[in-house]
Amino acid sequence: MSTLTVSLDLPRDLLGALDVPEARLETRLRELIALELFREGYISSGKGAELLGISKLDFIHLLAQHGIPYFAESPEELVAEVATVERVLGEPVLEDSPGDSA
Repeated sequence: MSTLTVSLDLPRDLLGALDVPEARLETRLRELIALELFREGYISSGKGAELLGISKLDFIHLLAQHGIPYFAESPEELVAEVATVERVLGEPVLEDSPGDSA
């Protein structure tokens, strides 16, 4: 991955607002950028994980820690998506859960 180095002049009191030691500031700012890019739909969770050098699962946990939903769809939208896939495939995608009545 090709990189770009950016230099920022930030007020020193920003360290207090971010509640991180100066040695961890670059990592914290990287996290915040990746989280916001994901939240706004500019990058995938896989790309966010790659930017931070962590696993996709760890990125998903980071999203949860910051209250950012991994799925943007509502439960109803997800059900509709599954129904569409089932229509296209001509077979059920998900097995009925135990206890579901047919």
